[in-house]
Amino acid sequence: MIGTGNVTELKSAPSFNKIENSRLVAVGNRSPEKAEAYAARHNVPTVHKNPFDVIHDPEVDIVYIATPPGSHMAYALETIKAGKPLYIEKPMARTWEECNIINEAAEKMGLPVFVAYYRRSLEYFKKVKSIIDGGDLGKILHINMQQYFPIRPEDYETLNLPWRVIPEDAGGGYFHDLGCHALDILFHIFGNPLEVSGKVSNMVGLYEAEDTLSATLKLPDEILVTGSWSFITPEPFTKDLVEVFAEKGKLKFSIFSFQPITLLTGDHKETIATIQPEHIQMPHIQSIVAELCGRGSCPATGKTSAIASRAMDVISGRK
Repeated sequence: MIGTGNVTELKSAPSFNKIENSRLVAVGNRSPEKAEAYAARHNVPTVHKNPFDVIHDPEVDIVYIATPPGSHMAYALETIKAGKPLYIEKPMARTWEECNIINEAAEKMGLPVFVAYYRRSLEYFKKVKSIIDGGDLGKILHINMQQYFPIRPEDYETLNLPWRVIPEDAGGGYFHDLGCHALDILFHIFGNPLEVSGKVSNMVGLYEAEDTLSATLKLPDEILVTGSWSFITPEPFTKDLVEVFAEKGKLKFSIFSFQPITLLTGDHKETIATIQPEHIQMPHIQSIVAELCGRGSCPATGKTSAIASRAMDVISGRK
């Protein structure tokens, strides 16, 4: 594992030692003291002061890149050069172009690329997909997606802004960090976009990246999607909602809050709740281990993940 950020503490890394045929054997960080502290907390046997040494460790079969997107491509290309598969945190890279460079290199070497769009592996979204695929709603007429988040305290720290709002590190702002999940699961459930357009604004100006976005997408079967994202919404008015309007009813679900799924058909209303795993990436990592052992497949690959990056580039005006 390269990187020791918050995502690794509970969401992902503990899974590696709880899944059959898997174990976390080495960790590296650009700050050696962080790698050493992480290894001590999580009983990782090997610490590398240079993150690139993780890649060339003979005990390492697959490299988990858990750093900000700005360094994903460099670590990915070195891993591919070393002949090893890789698991990359989302978004896969800063841009669609960087995703393509990684995918082309991996394809030449015949190596799989997995990406941490773990919602594809969660029961919550599997249930949403089964409802859509089951046809009980009939023809899908329109999808509306709204995600409004408050300003974070660290956003006011002008001289020490979080990497998530620095385009050089993140590819954009919070939209690239959070909106990528929303777009990826949308494409997984309803199909890849045929058309994408968007508008952005920096309403408050706390950082260089945009803080407000809107988008229109056309999906297969002429389904139109309207999406809006705000990262400056006052706390009482925050929202995380996807509404699917169809001939026979309406489906409501969330992307981040995991509010119970609501299905409305005629006079019938059904509320469906699911329990999230302790380590939210664990089902996804299980699918990766299964594929590498020849008995399954991971639903989030380098190629599927590049599609979300392409859409983000267009919406944010970076392409």
